[in-house]
Amino acid sequence: MRVALFGGSFDPPHHGHIAIATAAADVFDLERVLFAPVGRQPLKAGGVPTAFADRLAMVELACMPDRRFVVSDLDSPRPDGMPNYTVETFASLHEALPNDRIFNLVGADSFLDLPRWHEPQRLLELAEWIVVSRPGFPLADLSPLGLTPYQRGRVHLLQTVHEDVAATNLRERLEAGDPCSDVLSPGVSAYIESHHLYR
Repeated sequence: MRVALFGGSFDPPHHGHIAIATAAADVFDLERVLFAPVGRQPLKAGGVPTAFADRLAMVELACMPDRRFVVSDLDSPRPDGMPNYTVETFASLHEALPNDRIFNLVGADSFLDLPRWHEPQRLLELAEWIVVSRPGFPLADLSPLGLTPYQRGRVHLLQTVHEDVAATNLRERLEAGDPCSDVLSPGVSAYIESHHLYR
């Protein structure tokens, strides 16, 4: 089976996330895309995200229309409060799915920041990468990352997604009382409203 891990804050999950997952699944014949909200991101300091249980519930609602999309708690908050490292998540995924071909689905901005990730060389061993273009982050030249030919062969570029939603701007709109029905599914909008999130 061809499986991609799609991690992130998903705070909240929006149409942009679904567009990325749909394009990746279509182009790379993915049978499963695991949406895995992260408990605590190592590289993002600052504001505390919405509670993990709420983000997990919203992702489940956002994923409902496509049977290829599965919600995963693989990256749930650690009991010791430490950050969630993607390399450890992939090690666990390999144990659970030893015979599957595993991909990591990320935006270009995150991928170009790979040297700052925990154990980047091992990450390139544990998974192939599907890197999605983002405005302002050109993918034409990956040479600054210093990838070996073998590593470059494990990186697949996806430049057909043009829906860009800034999560910070989205949360600001929600805080101002905008239901953001243009970028959120009805289920996610209803959940945010009923649980009084982003207010």
